[in-house]
Amino acid sequence: MKVVFISNYFNHHQAPFSEAMYRLTKGQYWFIATEKMTEERKSMGWGHEQVPGYVLESFSSNENLRKAKELILESDVAVFGLHGWSNFQLIQPRLKRHKLTFRYSERIYKGGIKWYRLPVQAVKLWLVGGRYDAMNMLCASAYTAQDYARTRSYVNRTYKWGYFPAAKRYDLDELMNRKLSAASGGEHPKASILWAGRLIAWKHPEASVELAAALWEKGYAFNMSIIGNGEMETQLRSMIRERKLEECVEMLGAMSPDEVRSHMERADIFLFTSDFNEGWGAVLNESMNSGCAVVASHAIGSVPFLIRDGENGLIYHNGNQKQLEERVCRLLDDGEYRRKLAREAYHTISGEWNAECAAERLLLLTGTLKAKGKAQCPFGEGPCSRATVLPNDWYHGE
Repeated sequence: MKVVFISNYFNHHQAPFSEAMYRLTKGQYWFIATEKMTEERKSMGWGHEQVPGYVLESFSSNENLRKAKELILESDVAVFGLHGWSNFQLIQPRLKRHKLTFRYSERIYKGGIKWYRLPVQAVKLWLVGGRYDAMNMLCASAYTAQDYARTRSYVNRTYKWGYFPAAKRYDLDELMNRKLSAASGGEHPKASILWAGRLIAWKHPEASVELAAALWEKGYAFNMSIIGNGEMETQLRSMIRERKLEECVEMLGAMSPDEVRSHMERADIFLFTSDFNEGWGAVLNESMNSGCAVVASHAIGSVPFLIRDGENGLIYHNGNQKQLEERVCRLLDDGEYRRKLAREAYHTISGEWNAECAAERLLLLTGTLKAKGKAQCPFGEGPCSRATVLPNDWYHGE
């Protein structure tokens, strides 16, 4: 089977899926990059991986653009991740031939919906894919199906998807022991709490500092590390000084993806505090894969897909600082429970939500749709299972 994947640029989050697909198709796979990587992403340590031979940069020459269009038209299945009419024109010829195509998308109404604009948006989305039965939606957010349902696009054609960063295989007992060793030392072992991401408003890094202040006041023994840089850095440093948290909170600045993973491997608890602007959030995959007990906002696109509340992580209602504090206190009070969640988190990623599984399932789903039509789905849960409409206010917690 010949497969083509079209996106803006090749990066470390897409590499594992692409490698799996290239292997499973026996070399009949191409990744078409339509633009150069942004300088912002490069400054975050992206783009340093070697670009494999199956990547075709359509923007680099007219010949590459011609070849890209040819591959898109000829392939058995295409996966398309770009918005806009000019980008849509790349795949329109294959849709006119009723060739199976998947679009993958995060949610489109991250900041809420302006209802007076909905009719025009619905028409636009219908024109750029929704009108073609050959086009299906891979939902890279648990809220994608809801957003597109409001426009009457992709009804009964939405499947769970996401981002699939490298899923490492660990000796889980050794990994848990490594975390225990990192926490030991001194008279009282200290739990390690980690936050990582860009220091910007909608990721709410300030929630981690507020949490640290509350934990410190209650007398908990912990170390909190904050990784990242951004516009809120000065504000966060001021908060730490004003609340006299220098002894338990450290800001480590920006790091490469490999360095962040190294910190995750030593952390007991990972905080994920973003609001609805977080389309997916690949750090959730990475922290769960690294054996962290995760406490995450319900608003994050990956959370309803990956976390089973109380089984492999804990969810709190977006913006509810009290719930965040309660969830973390529970993990600090019960080390056995914390490690149970961490182990289940690891199994979730290593067993199902990983690039190898996603690639295998996409090929199986493709075969099913080609043979039986759009009403069929061979999976009950996980990647490529049905994505149903999930409202923003689905979670309240106790």
